[in-house]
Amino acid sequence: MQHYTAPIDDMMFQLAAFGYDAVAKLDRFEAFDFETARMFLEQTGTLASDILLKSNRNGDTEGTKWDPKTGEVTIASGYEAGHQALAENGFYGLTADVEHGGGGAPISLGTLAKEMLMSGNKSLSMCPGLTNGLIEALEAFGSDEQKEMYLPKLATGEWTGTMCLTEAHSGTDLGLLGTKAEVHGDHFKLSGSKIWITWGEHELSDNIIHLVLARLPGAPAGIKGISTFIVPKFLADGSRNGISCAGLEHKMGIHGSPTCVMALENAEGWLVGEPHKGMRTMFIMMNAARLFTGVEGVSLGEIAYQAALDFAKERRQSRAMAMGKREAGQAADTILVHPDVRRMLLDVKSTTEALRGLSVFISANIDLSTDHPDEATRQEADDLVALMIPIMKAYGTERGFENVSDCMQVCGGMGYTVDGEIEQYLRDLRIAMIYEGTNHIQALDLVGRKLGLSNGRLYNVFGKKARQAIEAGKTHEETAPFAATLAQTLSSLDAATVGLGKRATEDAEVMGASASTYLTAFGLVVCGFSLLTQANHAVKANTENQRAKLGVTRHYFERVLPEIEGHFAILSAPHQSITMFDDADF
Repeated sequence: MQHYTAPIDDMMFQLAAFGYDAVAKLDRFEAFDFETARMFLEQTGTLASDILLKSNRNGDTEGTKWDPKTGEVTIASGYEAGHQALAENGFYGLTADVEHGGGGAPISLGTLAKEMLMSGNKSLSMCPGLTNGLIEALEAFGSDEQKEMYLPKLATGEWTGTMCLTEAHSGTDLGLLGTKAEVHGDHFKLSGSKIWITWGEHELSDNIIHLVLARLPGAPAGIKGISTFIVPKFLADGSRNGISCAGLEHKMGIHGSPTCVMALENAEGWLVGEPHKGMRTMFIMMNAARLFTGVEGVSLGEIAYQAALDFAKERRQSRAMAMGKREAGQAADTILVHPDVRRMLLDVKSTTEALRGLSVFISANIDLSTDHPDEATRQEADDLVALMIPIMKAYGTERGFENVSDCMQVCGGMGYTVDGEIEQYLRDLRIAMIYEGTNHIQALDLVGRKLGLSNGRLYNVFGKKARQAIEAGKTHEETAPFAATLAQTLSSLDAATVGLGKRATEDAEVMGASASTYLTAFGLVVCGFSLLTQANHAVKANTENQRAKLGVTRHYFERVLPEIEGHFAILSAPHQSITMFDDADF
């Protein structure tokens, strides 16, 4: 039986450690002080464990069903109750502007809420997640008429949203897409086909609003010719629009989420933003999706950890290696006593808490970049968000998947069975490394674009933040060793960054061969920064979890961060073994 206890105490600790007080002081968020934040997170945790989790297994075993005659999709039992609970509690428009019926909550709280909802039921949580992204896109680029028409119903969950990017021949390379939009009076008619559209068709909401990428007549080639359109399932007069589900994908995981092939046949749509500028609109949704995809690694890592820890406390196998740790009167000790089991659990716990801290750090900076009155503060926060998003998405999902796998290993054969529950989390999480831009695309974005912006300004802004944490760490005996290690590792990352840039100017393929390794190394440094920041706060504020937080940080710096040396070695190695290997020899 699946079970989940929301980690509220650690979430509140993370908010305090990563500057939520500055967010709560902003005029827009003055209603969301620390006390209110705790009440909100506790309510969300209860919803995740008591309602969403109950239908999680149903979604996995029942899946979704498509009727080829009608194009309708039937959702697993229990999902409707989950959707209603999410809608009634305001999760579809949690961070949306109150002017349009939203909850007006900061992204900082929205991110932690999404972590809990994804732990409870990842497949179902994707529906409000996509709707949130559509709301943000319309708030940024929609016309006043579009905002008035769509946002209030999206915010309440009466309507839900999707983003329609991918086509059969056009995945990552969106410049190849061929869906066309023809002028039709004051709007457009779209024709084409989209694949892998999450929650593209279902019965939970009264309407589904699709944000569709398409080309206008005479549009420039490539991504410069892409426009974005609102295409509703039902039109204003209640009639069915020319967009329908033409089939469902059969997937390794997230069985409860319908992944649809969507056919557009003269579907009526309305332009969002300027012609040929659709990528600006879509990237609003994409950036939000990339952050929350990274959080999926945290959420499923957390629930898998809880299952593995409970198992390790109860399962008895063999005797402890240290005689003094053997339990009298028992034929075997619990496996929690065995060093390798403890290693795996601590690897998971330390990296999960590090990545949770990173998600709060990014989210708080999103809040500051949007609403802080000081321009310099907004710019610095925006730079940090831009640099951290690809790391959170890629490293968060890869480490999260590794963590769930380690939790399965802790449970032995039981972890591999359906009764052991972790096998579902592993299958559900595997897609996260692929969608919203594969992890290598994130690495190329980091290395090929983010590092070079404004002569390295983004990297330098992070370096300044990291060195502030290092200086703070040096002032306490408990954290000084961590600060010294991070300072040395950051210097090594600086050298690797300069070296990679120099080699890339000499051979363009160096970047492609090294980007993923570099992102992983950066991810390890960022997690070190996250945990040092947490340890600093635990010591300075003398928090109740100080001993545990220092223990987790010590484990990370002594047993996990050293992985980076292997990545540095790869970054300095020749890349020709990859690029010069003969095609015929594969």
